[in-house]
Amino acid sequence: MSSNYNITSFCHIKNHQVSLNGTVIFSEQHVGFSEFIKAAYKHQKTNYPKFFKMDHLSKLAFLAADILLKNLKLDSEKENNIALVFSNKAASLDTDISHQKAIQHKDNYFPSPAVFVYTLPNICLGEISIKYKLYTENSFFIFERFNAEHLFSYSNSLLETNKAKSVLCGWVELEGDNYEAFLYLVSKEGHLQHNTQQITTLYNT
Repeated sequence: MSSNYNITSFCHIKNHQVSLNGTVIFSEQHVGFSEFIKAAYKHQKTNYPKFFKMDHLSKLAFLAADILLKNLKLDSEKENNIALVFSNKAASLDTDISHQKAIQHKDNYFPSPAVFVYTLPNICLGEISIKYKLYTENSFFIFERFNAEHLFSYSNSLLETNKAKSVLCGWVELEGDNYEAFLYLVSKEGHLQHNTQQITTLYNT
């Protein structure tokens, strides 16, 4: 399957590395996720204080999206017509576990609203939308595996029906210190043809 649209750029965060368009731009070995993502945030000079209040899944998604969108030199003061289509297999399980630990003992019942607010996987989409003024459609899908076919068809549909000028989509998965973010931007511009084979190849790179 192919289309008239192209992949403009892509970002991959995995194995203690951050890569943009296939080139490693940051690496921090032998640390847990919390230390890694904070170091990557500082290295990328991402200026967004609310980042430190986010849960781990949102931090991962936000940073990958920020690297891609910042590379486009978007005007953050204007509304940007970019849809968001994300996916993973564990939803917000990492945060759900933290919330469950806070409420499971009657004698030590201390649920935190700051944790509870992130017990939906699509909250990370809101964090990205707020910074970049994205008021277009956004969706978060749960699959057993990375689903290039769905990302392809859904993003193409948004573009063909003029619901968005471009679509930021991909896979953002996190469970403890196991994490991976693969996001790519698709539009009429770019040099890589948007098709399922290309998406899968970039994801596996």
